This record gives sequence, C-alpha cells and structure tokens, in this order.
Amino acid sequence: MDSTQPSKKSLFLTIITIIIFFGLTSYIVWGEYRIRLSSKKIQELKTLLENQNEAYGREVYNLKGITASSSESFNTLFSSLAKEKRTLEERVVTLDKLNKLDPEILKKYSKVYFLSENYTPTETEAIPSEYILNKNAEYVVHVDVVYFLEQMIDDAKKEGLNPLVVSAYRSFRIQAQLKSRNKVTYGANTANRFVAEQGYSEHQLGTTVDLTNPSVAGASLAFERAKEFVWLQNNAYKYGFILSYPKGNAYYAYEPWHWRFVGKALALHLHNDGISFYNLDQRFIDEFLLHMFDR
Repeated sequence: MDSTQPSKKSLFLTIITIIIFFGLTSYIVWGEYRIRLSSKKIQELKTLLENQNEAYGREVYNLKGITASSSESFNTLFSSLAKEKRTLEERVVTLDKLNKLDPEILKKYSKVYFLSENYTPTETEAIPSEYILNKNAEYVVHVDVVYFLEQMIDDAKKEGLNPLVVSAYRSFRIQAQLKSRNKVTYGANTANRFVAEQGYSEHQLGTTVDLTNPSVAGASLAFERAKEFVWLQNNAYKYGFILSYPKGNAYYAYEPWHWRFVGKALALHLHNDGISFYNLDQRFIDEFLLHMFDR
C-alpha cells in the first residue's frame, strides 16, 4: 500500500477546508458590507424623510399662519364694513329725522324770535277730552307731544291729582285776538307783561299747554298753590315739559300754568342745572332738536 495516499488526501481536505473558510469569510464580509450599505441607504432615506417632514411641517406652519392671518384680515375687513354700514344707516336715519323736524320748534320765541302768521305745526292732534277742563272745548297740540302730555297727566292722576288743559295750540290770528282782548281788559302795559304778541307766542308752536285743576279752573296765579303745580315742578321734566316763565324771568310775568314741551333730554338738563330755557344760548338748545321726541 502506497504511504503517500493519506498525505494527499489530508492535503486535499485541508485545501478544501481553506477554500470553504475563505469562501464563508468572504460571504460574511460581503454580507456585512451589504448590510452596512443597506443600513446607510436606510439612514440616508430616513434622514431624507425627516428633512422632508421638517420641511413639510414648516410649510404647514406657514400655511396655518397665512390662513390665520388671512382669516384675521377678513374678520377685520368684515367688521370694518359692518361698522361702516351701521354708520351710514345711522346717518340716513339722522338726515331723515332732521328733514322731518321743524327747525322752529325749539326757538326762543318770547320777544326773541318771530313766528310768521303763516306758521302752523307740521301736524296736530286733538287732546282727548279726559285731559281737558272744559269737556266741550277742543284743543290740539303737536302730534308728537300728545303721548308725553297724556303720560304726564295720567301719572299725576295715579297720585290723586287732576291737572287739566285749559289752552293749547293757538294760531297767529287767535293770539292776536287774545292780545287785543287783554289790552282792552287790563290795559296795554299790563297785558304786555303776561300775554305775548302774535308771532311771539309759544302756543303757536303747538308744543305748549296751559294747565290748571278743577278748583282753580283757569290760567291763574292761584294754580301756584295747588298740589298739581307742586307735582309738575318736581316731575314735569321727566316727560319733557318745562315752566317757560318762572319767577324772575326777563320776558313775561310769572306763569305757573304755562308749560312747554322741549323733550326729555333738554328738560332734564334744565332741571338738573336749575336754569331757565330762555337763559340758554340758542345754538346750545338746537343741539337737542334731533332727539326732541325720543321716548
């Protein structure tokens, strides 16, 4: 038997083993390389995705900011337009009211301004008989004054009082006749102290009434002692009425029966400050014209 045969076989096995070892090693190394390469690509892809997500997040944030800004701008614009619309509507209402209001109705007519013989209130309404002393008489006032007059008298009656109307609107012609009669009865000098000339009477405006009670029964100084007069002094301003000729005024003799409607706002101002209508500047008085008939 040849002794070299085992040696060749052993050498062959060794070579095969070495080849297998290097093959496996190469395969492992190659595998690890592929894994590292794949890991690197995965990491790069991950980084790319993260960067894209970050960019996307920034875009979303920016878009939200733009949307919020646009929404805020829209809301601001809408609010401005709505406010402007309200302002325009208020101006239209104001202009409409001014167009309908009589510019003469708050003037100081007693020996100051003159009313034409053709002047009449824009519209009048009859005072219901329950508010009049003489049930057979017919008195009218400015149509927008009736509500306030009725409210005032109704509230006084709730307290057991009974103020009643004895005179209201008087035309230029009627005032002239009244003046003439009083000149004949009392003399010109005396009549001039308590009766206005035609064109200078507040009664021609249709916003003035003379008040009394059943006991006094007329336009008399005796009304000063009546409970109704005391109540009117303390409450008439709440309904827009003022005493035109209080004691010490420079226009006419004291007339506790003569009450003129000037609107709640102006009447309240006069009451709070304790001043007379005729002591105010006409330009200041005219500022109350727009809201004169506000309830």
